[in-house]
Amino acid sequence: MFDEKALNILKRITESFGPSGFERETARIIKGYMEEYADDILTDKLGSVVFVAKGSRERPRVLLAGHIDEVGFVVSGIDEKTGFLTFNPLGGWWDQVLLSQRVVIRTEKGDLHGVIAAKPPHLLTEEERKKVVEKRNMYIDIGVTSGKEAIEAGVKIGDPVVPWSPFSIIRGGKVAMGKAFDDRIGAFVIMEAIRRLKEDGIEHPNTVYGAATVQEEVGLRGAQTVSHLVDPDVGIVLEVDIAGDVPGIKPQEAPAKMGRGPSLITYDSSMIPNQPLKEFVIKVAKEADIPLQLSQVAKGGTDAGRIHLTRTGCPSVVISVPTRHIHSHVGLLSLEDVENAVKLILELIKRLDEETVESFTAL
Repeated sequence: MFDEKALNILKRITESFGPSGFERETARIIKGYMEEYADDILTDKLGSVVFVAKGSRERPRVLLAGHIDEVGFVVSGIDEKTGFLTFNPLGGWWDQVLLSQRVVIRTEKGDLHGVIAAKPPHLLTEEERKKVVEKRNMYIDIGVTSGKEAIEAGVKIGDPVVPWSPFSIIRGGKVAMGKAFDDRIGAFVIMEAIRRLKEDGIEHPNTVYGAATVQEEVGLRGAQTVSHLVDPDVGIVLEVDIAGDVPGIKPQEAPAKMGRGPSLITYDSSMIPNQPLKEFVIKVAKEADIPLQLSQVAKGGTDAGRIHLTRTGCPSVVISVPTRHIHSHVGLLSLEDVENAVKLILELIKRLDEETVESFTAL
């Protein structure tokens, strides 16, 4: 399992401020941490960070990608009379998870804390109480009493907002709780795998490019620019999967369960994986005795949606960590699942030689 250094960087990156389009703080933390373990560090002009681990061959180039933007908000207006802030979403939010949640607004004068609120239920009509309050009827309260005070505090239209949610470990060290697991846990898996390549002197017949991509939640944008930068021969995206082990979910709706190993996404709305590569991942997991769940995400996509279409095409798969309550203020995941994801990535890296990668697209 993970040592203190690994858990500390996981805490730092998940608690860091980085909604889509505003990922610089998170990217800088990752860049600084990986300088010790990477043979080279590259960046694109959108803000993604790529850390390189050189093996015995320059090719094949193995792209491991995990996005570091989190779902958040952006200030859309300041009420002149009250100072309450209206907002637009950055990424997908379900209205029902927002009310009474604490947030952090990053302004030119520093960070401000606030809470998402709406008209008090005591003042709602019976008909209004039956309806879900929509985002357009919510506001962020930062404790001021006028628009002038809000502006004096540093708030302006366009300021980014993220959930306030400290990282913690529960259940005797087995489960992590916090924000931004979607998808900083994917970035963490890549970081830890490359760290172990370096520290343990693991040989591999390829060059590994670990990418912390940006703006996935608003259109897989960083994946496109990173793919152009790396020119990969094979792509493996590390993501979160929707854990289906909560009340009200049918097994066929979300097959993966927390604590039963990482999952392999066999289909999503952005990509059908390369089938020989998919079968290769299943075979390697069996050989290495690593638990692996097969899953699907019918209404969702990942960075692989762009990576597999780069240039003339790139065989790609998605390996995920089942996570409860994604796109909310607090997610839960199994650290054992994360550890097994790291182990699986290392086993794949050791086997992805030129002949194997060419077999994925041979006709």
